[in-house]
Amino acid sequence: MNRTRTTRLRRPLLTGTTACAALAVTAGLVAATAEPAKAATGPELSLIAATGSLTLTSWKEDPGVYLDLGTYLTADGRPLELKVTRKSYKDPVTITQTVYEGGKAKARTLPKGTVKDFSGLPGFAEITITDKAGKKVLSRTEDFCPNNASGRVRPDAPATSKYPESCPTNPFTLGSVWGVEKGWAANTYAGSYTEPVALAAGTYTAKVGVAKKYRDLFGIANKPATVEVTVVERSYEDDDGAVGLSASRSAAAGEHAGHAAGHQVPAAHPGHAPTPAQAAAPVTSGAGPSYNVGHGPLKAAPPALPWALKKDQALRSLPVGDKGGQTDGSRKALALQPLAKRPDGKASVPDVPKPDLRSLPAYGIVVSDGEEDVPGKDYLAFSANVWNAGPAQLVVDGFRSPGKARMDAYQYFYDAKGKQVGYAPTGTMEWDPRPGHVHWHFTDFASYRLLKADKKEAVRSGKEAFCLANTDAIDYTVENANWHPFNTDLSTACGEENSISVREVLDVGSGDTYSQDLPGQSFDITDVPNGTYYIQVLANPEKRLKETNLDNNSALRKIVLGGKPDARTVTVPAHDLVNEN
Repeated sequence: MNRTRTTRLRRPLLTGTTACAALAVTAGLVAATAEPAKAATGPELSLIAATGSLTLTSWKEDPGVYLDLGTYLTADGRPLELKVTRKSYKDPVTITQTVYEGGKAKARTLPKGTVKDFSGLPGFAEITITDKAGKKVLSRTEDFCPNNASGRVRPDAPATSKYPESCPTNPFTLGSVWGVEKGWAANTYAGSYTEPVALAAGTYTAKVGVAKKYRDLFGIANKPATVEVTVVERSYEDDDGAVGLSASRSAAAGEHAGHAAGHQVPAAHPGHAPTPAQAAAPVTSGAGPSYNVGHGPLKAAPPALPWALKKDQALRSLPVGDKGGQTDGSRKALALQPLAKRPDGKASVPDVPKPDLRSLPAYGIVVSDGEEDVPGKDYLAFSANVWNAGPAQLVVDGFRSPGKARMDAYQYFYDAKGKQVGYAPTGTMEWDPRPGHVHWHFTDFASYRLLKADKKEAVRSGKEAFCLANTDAIDYTVENANWHPFNTDLSTACGEENSISVREVLDVGSGDTYSQDLPGQSFDITDVPNGTYYIQVLANPEKRLKETNLDNNSALRKIVLGGKPDARTVTVPAHDLVNEN
């Protein structure tokens, strides 16, 4: 059968380790410009190069060179902070810059069309490469995510960056925060969002500049950075056997800042753990491919700690402090550890901030054979996300009674100081022993239905139990959004078979994507007539979880089924302005 595979590859940006290593020796930086003209109320931005010369590798088995040229955008005086939002899926994406007047923060609206999505500033970096004879062999532009891998360029800079570690890739993202911390630098290389370029072995000169519209917008001087580049050609066969192959690929991944991780296709099975080859890939910045199938990225880079503002004299002058339902970042978030025993006392639901679970419309919708290639069988596969709009975390603990197969689950509630002030029973957790799962699932989080044109149920997915993970940054502009969630993959919070208790958390601003790929998860449409249908994603289906709002838990995505048995088709109309399918 000629089917579209359901595996969804989310492309990472950069690894924090690679860039921080490049920036470790501040004295090694090569300034590309004199200090640029200072923006009236914003940061002082400069383009710099980490080195004046470098070597790039072109692999015979994976031809092309990835232009990680070691150029960085630095921020001084103030951080570069951008907020990217859309009011709804009917509205275009807009962007504002946080600037300061009289020491007070205010939003400066940037021109319409500055951004088109949430992946970064389009066409920010302009790259020209000439060969040894001075002939131009390449001219291209690349987008720039200010949250790219970064590091300090001054020893007195804040110890950690308060900004997120990647730009989101979910097509239904609502809001994002981008930033370069004061005294820090962000790599201008777009990672595996870019394509390799064909460069023969030899020496070249690369010139990297900032596009004029961004120079004018942010007050960046027109002084490109120049880097001498040597291209060498290598083969995986140069190494010894499979071990050498793995090592060379790992080395290539480091040179490409996540390229290997971005281009290995995850296994399309219900497992959440990476295969050995995938495990060799470098740690991603949190926007990586779905190695934990359905649940998104490989383990994220070590989080930058948002309470760094305690170390920053400039930020001390700004209003800080906890208030109702809000932690300003000046102290550590609640540890993701389950309680040692069941809660004491009477269950209660206090009047404190609670989570708000919301569903996103389904995406990545394709017809599949369910990886089984059973003649005559047709499945509809899709990805779905439920996220937390806050203003409080969703915290669920499971407690096991000796000898029982399930844990009893409880939702916890906290006051503004992080003190536990209540709890309520909220269903169960079950152990899933199947290969690739092997962790505890919370059974009352979400459900999926295929609805007829009249909105009556046609098919229901069998997938209704999950281990929660913060795989996607959906809206980091909402109140109390945590820009550095801890459990970004399933290894951080899903427990072991012998666990006595488990804590699962969905942070404010983040969502959990699960790809319904296999029979039992995807919809069996073998006997479903052609026509118009809706995929419904429904959060908190039994309404056991306590939320601020239960009226926004359902999302619908219109589809049209066609074709013939064993060769079904699906057409996915745009959802307002979102047309990712």
